[in-house]
Amino acid sequence: MEMNAQKLRLLVINPGSTSTKVSLFENEASIFEESIFHDAPELLRFPHVNDQLPFRYQVILDMLSRHGIAPESIDVYVGRGGSAYSQPGGVTKVDERLFDDTVKAVGGSEHPAKLGVMLAWTFAQEYGKPAYTLNPTNVDEYSDLARLTGIKGVYRVSHSHVLNQKAVAEYHAQKNGMRYEERNFIVAHIDGGITVSAHERGRMVDGNMGADGEGAFTPTRIGSVPVLQLLDYIEAHSVKEVRLMCSRAGGFVSLFGTADSDAIHRKVEEGDPKASLVWDTLIYQVCKQIGEMSAVLCGQVDGILLTGGLMRFYDIEEGIRRRCGWIAPISVYPGEMEQEALAWSVLKALRGERPILRYAGKPVWNGFENLGL
Repeated sequence: MEMNAQKLRLLVINPGSTSTKVSLFENEASIFEESIFHDAPELLRFPHVNDQLPFRYQVILDMLSRHGIAPESIDVYVGRGGSAYSQPGGVTKVDERLFDDTVKAVGGSEHPAKLGVMLAWTFAQEYGKPAYTLNPTNVDEYSDLARLTGIKGVYRVSHSHVLNQKAVAEYHAQKNGMRYEERNFIVAHIDGGITVSAHERGRMVDGNMGADGEGAFTPTRIGSVPVLQLLDYIEAHSVKEVRLMCSRAGGFVSLFGTADSDAIHRKVEEGDPKASLVWDTLIYQVCKQIGEMSAVLCGQVDGILLTGGLMRFYDIEEGIRRRCGWIAPISVYPGEMEQEALAWSVLKALRGERPILRYAGKPVWNGFENLGL
């Protein structure tokens, strides 16, 4: 146990592609939770994800001030993570090497979740407290079959909403008298980013690379695009523009100029044909991803779990049930369980009930060079 866990205040920092969510816990009890929405044009004024750090830091300070919380009264800072080298699942202590590799995005993905580690470390350094992360977006549990592509030396890697997906899968299993480590689930996180993954007996063995131009398009991301058409687009625009569209400026932002799903859905309800086509296509593409993951699990699926902020729209659930209900029972967990998972898992680690990992500074998996691939 790293510190006295009798009564701890934990600040949980969870940056998303369109939001900054912050929670304060005293042990397991939530004292407050607040989420600030950032429309895409607001964030696109920052040339790089890293440039958002001072902006988001001030957003959090303003939140704490509104709730009468002094930052120095907080014992532990916990941040969502990503973008460093791939890591095993679990609680990891944030140190300078993890911070630096996150800033540099050595793992190859510029997901806004990386700001969680960066913000937690910044607060920790300012106030002399420890910082931790849990199941960052680059947790790697993939099977070898999920990695290879048709280009030598180019591999698929794990970039996903691992934190929420595992939290929801574990909660669903416990709620229904199962063990996550003994069951197979397909988990779809549907929000500003969308990832659909296959969980086989406690390991996330495959899924789409959400911020890398793979899978369904989303409010902020392009999803999968045919390569030759994409090359034509790049020739007329730029690689830099397409990189931005993979994570922050694609999907609804490209098609409508906003990532505001509520505004788009209002157009759908009003019968707008453009909005209806785009919305229905998003649902259709998510269903295709679920079908792919059912094949990964050889059809042995104990449940399809739908989670994320967009599950507040019933027509998404309805569309997925219509196309995928035959695969396995469907359960819906709107929003996410990330805040509780971050706080409670770190508390368990501080009490010595689960290990605290150290960032290794190298990938979990290093390629197929030994096979000439």
